[in-house]
Amino acid sequence: MNVHDTTDPIYARRWLILAILSVSVFLVVVDNLIVNVALPTLQRELNASTTSLQWIVDSYALVFAGLLLAGGGIGDRYGRKRSLQIGLILFAACSAAAAFATTSNSLIFWRGAMGIGAALVFPATLAIITNLFTDPIERAKAIGLWSAVSGMAVAFGPVAGGFLLEHFWWGSVFLINVPIVAIAIAVGIPLIPDSRNENAHKIDKTGFLLSVIAVSAIVFTVIESPNWGWGSLKSNAGFVLGLFALFAFIKVEMKKDEPLLEVSFFKSARFSAATGSIGIAFFCLFGFTFMVTQYFQFVRGYDTLSAGLHTVPFAVGAGVTAPFAARAALKYGTKRVVALGLLNMCIGFVIASRFEPNSSYWGHVVIGMLFMANGLSLVTSPATESVMGSLPREKAGVGSAVNDISREVGGTLGVAVVGSVFVSLYGPKIADEFGKLPGLVQALPEGVFESAQDSVGAAYFVAQESPANVQSTVLQAVTDSFMHGFTTASLVAAGMALVGAVFALKYLPARAPSPEFPTAIGE
Repeated sequence: MNVHDTTDPIYARRWLILAILSVSVFLVVVDNLIVNVALPTLQRELNASTTSLQWIVDSYALVFAGLLLAGGGIGDRYGRKRSLQIGLILFAACSAAAAFATTSNSLIFWRGAMGIGAALVFPATLAIITNLFTDPIERAKAIGLWSAVSGMAVAFGPVAGGFLLEHFWWGSVFLINVPIVAIAIAVGIPLIPDSRNENAHKIDKTGFLLSVIAVSAIVFTVIESPNWGWGSLKSNAGFVLGLFALFAFIKVEMKKDEPLLEVSFFKSARFSAATGSIGIAFFCLFGFTFMVTQYFQFVRGYDTLSAGLHTVPFAVGAGVTAPFAARAALKYGTKRVVALGLLNMCIGFVIASRFEPNSSYWGHVVIGMLFMANGLSLVTSPATESVMGSLPREKAGVGSAVNDISREVGGTLGVAVVGSVFVSLYGPKIADEFGKLPGLVQALPEGVFESAQDSVGAAYFVAQESPANVQSTVLQAVTDSFMHGFTTASLVAAGMALVGAVFALKYLPARAPSPEFPTAIGE
């Protein structure tokens, strides 16, 4: 089927199809972040520690990332439309189960199960878009809009979550997915065309297993190392296992005739540097988002809805920038635009490191968020187009999966690393601060002091329940401890973004090195 045939009904409705696919992407991205605004509520309702909160966030992203290559391969082999719709159904079913979880462990399990559905949905959407829009200019615009939806979802997640938590119980942040999925499936069945790689090979089970072990071992070890002790036997063993699995995966994939991931893709600087840039951007973003929702609710005292609404400037900044980012890359070169985006994110995180409990919202806070949002959009849209444009279209599903893996692994490691930096600094600091208050630790019920070291919410509960004559002192100690960890964690994100900017300038080509691959929708 010739996509340039203007009489083709698929060609005529391509922008409507893009809108439907964007709804599916929106759901997947929102669910990465909607839970962040609920973290303080989950601390209270499910008695969750900070480590449990990291797992509630990361279980979804970890499974999502681990299965993306398989999800992209399944779509290429069996049909991207079918993969999309099965993934949406699974996503909705597991969302409903998560809504009624009664413990933090059961919520972690169902959040992980939701990641299975997301791993089928996300690569299918971008692969379908790549097959629909074969003209480079149109494809840049379409991916720009796709990226804008992703960017707005980053901020809409906390807003939607805050609204639902303000009016309903915490499970509503998951249950809301069910009717939206139903609408997306019903509308998509008659409109979305199917596409697949007719020469797709079988799923590489060995590569799949090694990729899951590598990602899971590294992320699990980063999250648990503050509890085990950095440099401990458990911590070192976890990192060794993850790195061994990663090197084994690369070696196995290089030798296979039909690999899960063609490692040769990474010989293309356009592909590998763009993938790395996306991963770094989402490392910084997800790590910071994990912290800032707690800053808004615990330190500044916003309720859940207000905390969500205070992230709206991020949505505005991302939404306004994304459609123009791809065009800017066509005019000025991908290298410059992506590097500028990462530099802007770095500036935003440096500003965030200067936040204080009473910082002006319309000063430091909004300015920092706008730099981050603008930077994210300048990275994602051009870098995604670079990844997808550097591969033949029969590999669109796997190419999309690699693009998505860079987001998810980057984001997962961001929550793990930035969250672990925070925990490593916050725990000793709160112990030191409480130790300066005579008799406070001894006066606390058994186990409460330990909980306060693991959980910011528990520490603020201690402050609120303290005797009136020391309450303000205890509250100040908790806030100082939080900001101690928050400041350093923000600087870690800033440093990572700066490294990414230098990396993009050095390795990312400014332009595509070769003509686009021809294709048709139904190939």
